[in-house]
Amino acid sequence: MRLPLSTLEIFEAIAHHGSFKAAADALGVQASTVSHQLKALEHQMGVALVARTTRSVSLTEAGELLFRGCHPAFDQIRAALQAARDAGRSQRGTLRLTMPGFAYDMFVADKLAAFREAYPDVELEISIDETMVDLFENGFHAGIRLGERLDPDMIAIRISPPLSLAVVASPDYLDRYSAPTAPQDLVHHECIRYRFGRLRTFAPWEFVGKDGTYSVAVSGKLIVNTLPSLFTAVADGLGLGFTFADYRPKGLASEVIPLLQEHTRPIAGAYLYYPREYKSRELLRLFIDFLVEPMGSAGLDN
Repeated sequence: MRLPLSTLEIFEAIAHHGSFKAAADALGVQASTVSHQLKALEHQMGVALVARTTRSVSLTEAGELLFRGCHPAFDQIRAALQAARDAGRSQRGTLRLTMPGFAYDMFVADKLAAFREAYPDVELEISIDETMVDLFENGFHAGIRLGERLDPDMIAIRISPPLSLAVVASPDYLDRYSAPTAPQDLVHHECIRYRFGRLRTFAPWEFVGKDGTYSVAVSGKLIVNTLPSLFTAVADGLGLGFTFADYRPKGLASEVIPLLQEHTRPIAGAYLYYPREYKSRELLRLFIDFLVEPMGSAGLDN
C-alpha cells in the first residue's frame, strides 16, 4: 500500500493543533480542504480517526495510535527538510570538484590559501582528471574544463579569457636541433603527443593558414596523457610539445620556449561548470566568486 503522506500530514496537523481551523491555518489551506482530506484518509483506512462535535475535536483510539506513531516521524521529516535547506545555504560542508591538472595549476592553486583562510569550515576536495567525468555519477558538485568540451546541459561560468597556443621546446632541444620556422617543419621533429586521458584520440596540432585551419600529422616516440607530464618531458629536452603558450606546471623551474605562435589562434577559455540542481548551493557560489573575481564578474549565470 502506498503511504498516504498528504492526508497523513492533514491528520497530524489536526491532532497536533486540536482543531480543523488551526490545522488549516498551520498548513495554509482552507478548512474545507482539511475536512475533505481527513475523510479521504479515514475512508482509505476503513476506520474513524477523529470524533467531531460542535465544540471540539478529539481522537478515537485508532487516531491516538496513529498520531503517536506518525507525529515523531513528521518531526523527523521537518528536521530533515530544514537540514537540507540549511545545507544549500551553509558556509560549511564539503565541496567536491574535478578538473585537469593544467586547470588546477593555472586557475585554482594560487587561490586555495585565500579560500581556505576565508572559509575554514569548508572541506574542499579536488580530483585531478584529464577526462570528462559524469558529475552526478561520481559525486562531484562542479568541474573545470575548456569551453569547447562542455556539456550543453550544464551551467557554465567563464573563469579565463581565451587561451593562446604554441609549440614549446626546451633550450637544450633547440641547441641540438634547428627550431621549426613553419608548422610543416614539425614532421621532421620528435613531437610529444598528448592523449586525452583514457581516450584513444590525440590532441590535434592545429594551425591557421591563408586557407583556414589545418592540422599537422606529427610523430614521436613519447605519448603522455596529462599536460604537466607533457611539459616535464619538453623541459627535459625529449621533444616538442603543443599546448598553452602561457602555462607552466607548478614547480617546473626549467625554461620552456614558445614557438610558431603566429601560426596559431586562441581557443575557448576555461569554464567552471555544474548541474542546474546545484545553482543555489552556497559553497559553490563562494568558490566561483574566488575564481572569477579577477575577471570583474561574480554570480552564477552564464
